[in-house]
Amino acid sequence: MASPPAVTPAQLCALARCAAVFLPSDPPRGGRVAFWRPDGAPLEEETPADRKGGGDGPAEELLTVALPDEGGGVALYEVPAQVLPVADAVPVLTRARAARATHPAAAFWGTASLLALQLAARGRILPGLSPAGYDAWRLGPLDPADLARLRDLAAAMPPSAHAVPLPGTDPVTLPDPERQVRAFLDAVADGLPRSPAAALVTGAPAFAAAAPQQLPAQRAWAADVAAGHDAGVRISLRVEAHDARSGTGSPFSFTAVLQLHSLTDPGLRADAAEVWAGATPAGQAFGPRARRDTLLTLRRAAQAWAPLTPLLSAAVPDALDLADEEVAELLGPAARALAAAGVQVHWPEDLVGTLTSRAVVGAPDAQDGDGAAGTAAGLPSLLSARALLSFSWRFAVGGREVARAELERLAEAGRPLVRLHDRWVLVDPEAVRAARDRRDREVTPLDALGAALTGSAEDNGGDRVEVTAAGPLARLRDLLRAQEDGDAEPVRQPAALRATLRDYQVRGLGWLHRMTSLGLGACLADDMGLGKTLTLIALHVHRQTDPGTAGPTLVVCPTSLMGNWQREIEKFAPGTPVRRFHAGRRSLAGPADGEIVLTTYGTMRLDAGKLATVDWGLVVADEAQHIKNPFSATAKALRTIPSRARVALTGTPVENDLSELWAILDWTTPGLLGPLGRFRTRYARVVEGGAAASPEAAERLARLVRPFLLRRRKSDPGIAPELPAKTETDHAVALTTEQAGLYEAVVREGLDEIAGTGGFARRGLVVKLLTSLKQICNHPAQYLKEAGAGEDGQEAVRIQGRSGKVELLDELLDTILAEDASVLVFTQYVQMARLLAAHLAGRGVATQFLHGGTPVARREEMVRSFQDGAAPVFLLSLKAAGTGLNLTRASHVVHFDRWWNPAVEAQATDRAYRIGQTRPVQVHRIVTEGTIEDRIADMLRRKQQLADAVLGSGEAALTELTDAELADLVALRGNER
Repeated sequence: MASPPAVTPAQLCALARCAAVFLPSDPPRGGRVAFWRPDGAPLEEETPADRKGGGDGPAEELLTVALPDEGGGVALYEVPAQVLPVADAVPVLTRARAARATHPAAAFWGTASLLALQLAARGRILPGLSPAGYDAWRLGPLDPADLARLRDLAAAMPPSAHAVPLPGTDPVTLPDPERQVRAFLDAVADGLPRSPAAALVTGAPAFAAAAPQQLPAQRAWAADVAAGHDAGVRISLRVEAHDARSGTGSPFSFTAVLQLHSLTDPGLRADAAEVWAGATPAGQAFGPRARRDTLLTLRRAAQAWAPLTPLLSAAVPDALDLADEEVAELLGPAARALAAAGVQVHWPEDLVGTLTSRAVVGAPDAQDGDGAAGTAAGLPSLLSARALLSFSWRFAVGGREVARAELERLAEAGRPLVRLHDRWVLVDPEAVRAARDRRDREVTPLDALGAALTGSAEDNGGDRVEVTAAGPLARLRDLLRAQEDGDAEPVRQPAALRATLRDYQVRGLGWLHRMTSLGLGACLADDMGLGKTLTLIALHVHRQTDPGTAGPTLVVCPTSLMGNWQREIEKFAPGTPVRRFHAGRRSLAGPADGEIVLTTYGTMRLDAGKLATVDWGLVVADEAQHIKNPFSATAKALRTIPSRARVALTGTPVENDLSELWAILDWTTPGLLGPLGRFRTRYARVVEGGAAASPEAAERLARLVRPFLLRRRKSDPGIAPELPAKTETDHAVALTTEQAGLYEAVVREGLDEIAGTGGFARRGLVVKLLTSLKQICNHPAQYLKEAGAGEDGQEAVRIQGRSGKVELLDELLDTILAEDASVLVFTQYVQMARLLAAHLAGRGVATQFLHGGTPVARREEMVRSFQDGAAPVFLLSLKAAGTGLNLTRASHVVHFDRWWNPAVEAQATDRAYRIGQTRPVQVHRIVTEGTIEDRIADMLRRKQQLADAVLGSGEAALTELTDAELADLVALRGNER
């Protein structure tokens, strides 16, 4: 099962679109899966690998299937089929489950494959003999939930999934769905344990080697196993407590009573003694095979827990007297072993006490003080780097707290039955000893704060335990939560600020002031256009009114935003000195207390040592996604600049994955989220795990980061009610014949080139393929790099009639310009923008084009010109123009191609949809139907859901897709020509 299927990536996708049927065999591992088309048409043409003579593809044969005929009956047909051994078919089927165009029958057997693998992973696998006497593994024992899943799956089997009729049947009879599913599960299981290592365990080639082994001498043993495999009963143990045995000094004696449960009727239950006696209706209802099935099931239970063995030889396997050590085992490891074998243990409710542990974290009692809850007095010292807080354990049995001295006594006794708080309770001695070994310790303030905010922490064994906060730490937690709920004391805007802050900006100012005053960092993650720059200027001015927070502020921003920062400071805080630390002006001689120093990320990286010599009151990272890679030279340099407070500004705290959020918050508040490796294990992998994602982990992370990250959108109630409506429309366009031909050729050649490669070489080839397909979707001239395309503002190549996107853009512009409106057209490719500029110039449409090579002065001139109405169409390179521009003259935004990152696209849209916009904004996204752009749209939606889940509010790792997943992603769907 470990070897990959002998098919190419293109074949994997072709097989997934076919119907699939299972062809049983004896032994089961010889079973096969046949892939065929229900319309009887030939299968996909030979793949490039076959034409080149490379490798063996799947075996091909004619398959007899039963299909409905025109008269409403059933007729037999011969159809061409490709046949794979079960071992090779399972990887194909499991991958096919998630593909968009998968045939229902292939999806059905993919689900069955997943069920088989899950059962085997849980150890539900047994040896036996096949009907022909071969060594064979089967799935079992199956508990009621497993059987319910199997039967539900069989009930959902589509007709085409078992369309091969049973031989020699007249009229035609199809295989029973449940039997067919069970045979398939056993076929998957029969191949899994067969390896040289398994032979070392069994001591013989039987049940380990792939070659069939006939074992006639083992038929009786196999019959027992087979009967147990299909047993109709499940057993459990009911533990009963009796009065004290005389002379023992023990208050109770214990007996384990054997109970039977019917698998076919979950409500039917009886003691084994009733079934053996047959004197009660319940005992009689189990039928004549009940005794045999019980003993077979009991034999497996005895293998899991040896004290049950005497019941196998008893005349009536009714009950077992338990010694103290056996009671202890049943409270702990034996119960777990029996549960794995399908046997539950039931205890007297009035005796069993559950041992629970929780931790209390906070300052030592001497530092607790008596400050009022909700005040910040003394809290900054609580968070100082030299402070250590206590992490102490509290224990309870049956809901009543147990002192550590009592816990030590219970652990020393080592008995399951103990006297506690004037009553007898049963506790697991192993759990008591484990709890005793949990020792109080000291933790850093931020680790303690993280535990207080989430309400839980991991112990040394990786188990999550409840945590409560005490003392000043509890007051800090309550203060942070009050801010989150909007209940914190408001902060007035500073008198020196020459602006009227909106209500949400006043709340943002108060939040930033409280966080920075506590010595905690903050990330203001408002949507673009909501005034983060103004809010930060207000914070700087406010901090100058308090000697404890006054001091110079360093703002690190992209080069394109430096002029905007200076203009905003001079406009809204005219009394605040401001200087640029950039290019030839890089003097830091004596910055004034209230001065704001502006620098770029590049300059900061080069002169971090000089900047680190200043006692900064505040350091601000604008467009903080520039430090999303914590290992970059820019991020490392920024961390070396000390300050009393740090604030990150970004509209996109999560662009691609949660590690970027870690990088930003670990700069603003170092240590809050722990080391990166632990964060990835504890949060990122489980939150981003797709279908396996953990909502609990996402909620814990949200509770942890919400106090440190203020995220607001324009669409939130009360944030920007003056903003007009925004309408977003996805326009699907068809490929032209030229585009479709190029697309299919590039897919075939690209997948053929990628197959068999790995590592960096494979990643490079995948990126090359994806880039080529995106360019073809835009325009053939861009992909073909046709000479002179778009040079000198002339249409040097034919553009009209070759691209569905260009045709739609022309139609949109005709309507927009007829309304005397203006439009922003974003593309990620400079070459494509040049093609559009040349094309529109040929149509007499005035345009401007801004890209990464545009000088800052020219950039600002172009913005003013567009705002003054000089040209109605502004072509922009998405990467160069996605941030820092105010282009509210535009009432339309066109995304000519997708950036594959919803956060980046939203930032680009916000060049027009921002404070100051007075007209409704229409956003147009152009997508070529049936192409990779269609499938990427689904990924964008999932990524937005990830950001929403964590922030309360990017591009998937496409290079890590398997060959089959990649082939499915890029395949051209439908008939676009």
